[in-house]
Amino acid sequence: MANHKATKKDVRQSTKRRERNRYYGKTTRNAIRDLKALDQKTSATEQMPEVIAMIDKLAKRGVIHKNKASNLKSKLSQRINKLA
Repeated sequence: MANHKATKKDVRQSTKRRERNRYYGKTTRNAIRDLKALDQKTSATEQMPEVIAMIDKLAKRGVIHKNKASNLKSKLSQRINKLA
């Protein structure tokens, strides 16, 4: 357990950040899952910009790596382009 005031504060801050990052990550994963489940191109293309924005925010916050964000966006766009 932490003994110094600053270390206790750091523990509190990191706990808060971890919870926030988990929330954003899970929300984005759910949005990606819902987008993949769509089978109509029109609804998928409407939802795509929102999901891309969520992925970009995760990368900006450092929750995921920027290359992973790029790969996710690429895979999603390929999947949507395949829809008839």
